[in-house]
Amino acid sequence: MPKIAEIERTPNPNAIRFVLKDPISQGVTRSYESAELAEKDPLASQLFQIENVINVYYVDKYVTVTQDGSADWNDLLRKLAPPIREAEAIGVLETDDDEVHLSKEAMNDPRLVEINQMLDEQVRPYLLADGGGLKVLGLEGNILKVHYQGSCGTCPTATTGTLYAIESMVRRIHPEIEVKTI
Repeated sequence: MPKIAEIERTPNPNAIRFVLKDPISQGVTRSYESAELAEKDPLASQLFQIENVINVYYVDKYVTVTQDGSADWNDLLRKLAPPIREAEAIGVLETDDDEVHLSKEAMNDPRLVEINQMLDEQVRPYLLADGGGLKVLGLEGNILKVHYQGSCGTCPTATTGTLYAIESMVRRIHPEIEVKTI
């Protein structure tokens, strides 16, 4: 049963990150943008039952919850803390493939493997520190499709500054590639 060590604000004013004393997942990323997508995940399902919750993201010792912007954080935190405190560590869920940053098909493309390694080393640790993540959806022609997770998904800086920085890094490796968010 994880206990909450800290509650941190993120650059996204509508997201908050809980830092746990014990990991809730063993390196497995979970990211949900609706209650329907989270129905097989006990923790995420409970959090989506709380009014105003629009996104749940967690990995290891971090749980990030994003609200719709209309709730008072003090009130919302009192509702979010109990299910997080009572959550059990999870294993791999049957139908969820979010634990990998690349699809099986993408792992066969050497450009994507190289880009993903760069993202693992230079981008994802910083996004995680801000309560979010980044999943590579694929490469179609010279368009790299990515999806922001957690607090990054609705953060204004993700679609401007962060996206520009990611594209600059990718272009140092492969100058012909553009990065688009999905």
